Amino acid sequence: MKRTFRSILTIAIALFAVATTAWGDTPEYGAGAATAALASGKAFTITDMLRWAAEDEYIAHGEYVAIMEKFGTMRPYSNIIEAEEQHLAWLKAEYKTRGMAFPADGSASHVVVPANLKAAAQAGVDAEIANIQMYGSFLSRPELSKPENASVKALFEQLKRASENHLRAFKTQLSKY
Repeated sequence: MKRTFRSILTIAIALFAVATTAWGDTPEYGAGAATAALASGKAFTITDMLRWAAEDEYIAHGEYVAIMEKFGTMRPYSNIIEAEEQHLAWLKAEYKTRGMAFPADGSASHVVVPANLKAAAQAGVDAEIANIQMYGSFLSRPELSKPENASVKALFEQLKRASENHLRAFKTQLSKY
């Protein structure tokens, strides 16, 4: 049991390090907040997971906008920004189904514009890795096995697959530098 706990704690700390360096994620927002909660062992809810997912989608969207404003409209950012808008729409639909107010976009203070396109591609790789790990952690939670949370589980699976696709795109972009 101690060994399992140590392993989980080590993984959570590593995720925290990745999540807080990717994009503008901080321990209070998006994947950084989710990873910090996992590392601390604090209890969290489906509502927390949905909020962190929305925050993470907001910050990714904000980063792509900022990158294109600085460097011009280009792929993969122009394609992935549209995907992020779709992801936010999926999350909004889940919030509506649950009768919850969708969180406002608070990502502006967390957006970091990379110095160059290579740094932007690397930040994209790092952010998608953190995102995939966040959704993987969520999907391992027992709460998602409950029938009343089946739609959230399906949503997180869908968002994780999207992040895996984005990771491939950012790795391809990074290989150009």
